[in-house]
Amino acid sequence: MKWRDPTISIWDEALDMLERADRLHRQFFQLEHQGRTPTWEPPVDVFETELELVIITALPGVAAEQLAVTIEGPAVVIRGQRAMPLPRETAMIRRLEIPYGQFERRVELPPGQFQVGQRLLKDGCLILTLNKLG
Repeated sequence: MKWRDPTISIWDEALDMLERADRLHRQFFQLEHQGRTPTWEPPVDVFETELELVIITALPGVAAEQLAVTIEGPAVVIRGQRAMPLPRETAMIRRLEIPYGQFERRVELPPGQFQVGQRLLKDGCLILTLNKLG
């Protein structure tokens, strides 16, 4: 039987966990640079029924007047901006994990025609209902 140092195994597991956490963080808060303005993508859930498509977008701290929803070709596009809650000039940032600034999320739609129906901002989520036409 070959002897194996248990501390190496523990460090390997810890590194694997950190890599997984980093991948999840990048998946939910992807930063992209389009032109000069950095944008981020909020996470979404999409549900489909016989009559509608419901898209739930996590947008805590985003005011309703900061949101724009459009259907562009085969996708629905959610655009907006989350402002920094504190003035940057007077605060020293110790940690910054929540993305701020302009965002855009493009969600590809299944085949068919859709019309923006109900738009509700509740508990930090945009609940968007797209009605199926025809």
